[in-house]
Amino acid sequence: MSIDGKAPGLMGAVSRGGRTRGDHQACDHDVGLHEKDIPCGIVEEDRGHLHLTCGSSSKTSDCIVDALEAWWAAWDEAEQVALARLQSNMDNGPESRGKRTPFLPRMVAFGEAIGKPMQLLYDPLSHSTYNPSARCWGMLELHWNGTKVVDVETMVEWAKTMTWKGMHPIVELSRKVYQKGVALRKQAMQAVEARLARHPELPQWAILIHSVSTS
Repeated sequence: MSIDGKAPGLMGAVSRGGRTRGDHQACDHDVGLHEKDIPCGIVEEDRGHLHLTCGSSSKTSDCIVDALEAWWAAWDEAEQVALARLQSNMDNGPESRGKRTPFLPRMVAFGEAIGKPMQLLYDPLSHSTYNPSARCWGMLELHWNGTKVVDVETMVEWAKTMTWKGMHPIVELSRKVYQKGVALRKQAMQAVEARLARHPELPQWAILIHSVSTS
């Protein structure tokens, strides 16, 4: 699978070029708008399924892992048992990078909860466009281009009607509010590192999260 969060976009009565589908005119500038859309996407590369979690809070590590937990919970128990491990292509953004970040302890806790090892493979800098979940954002933008995304409910309904690999995505709405700027202390990161197996030559780009402690 691949995981990525979309760059935040302002919601309101605005549209590219100042035109909308239909007879209603839209503003051509987003001055005075504050509410943002923050979709997080998970692409199952084998099956081509796309899962989107849409919200209007902040793009954070917790936002990404919460979307991952919801995605896993939607699987049938037989499908969960059949998987030996999870492998994810990751964007190298600040919310999910393989350094000292709240993302790693959340992922360790997630791996422990599902009892599966997880392989994280990060895109090189400036190469996130090769990540399938990043490409889905371009498809979404083309789909709702010319639409006034005035609120998160409108965003969700439009996202449901797009197609990815010939299928409509599974779209969920999140009302959770996320706090930005959460830091992880160095001492806490030491305990997290005990659960990680970093590639000797690419320690920040290829990380295996053990499902159980190896100490």
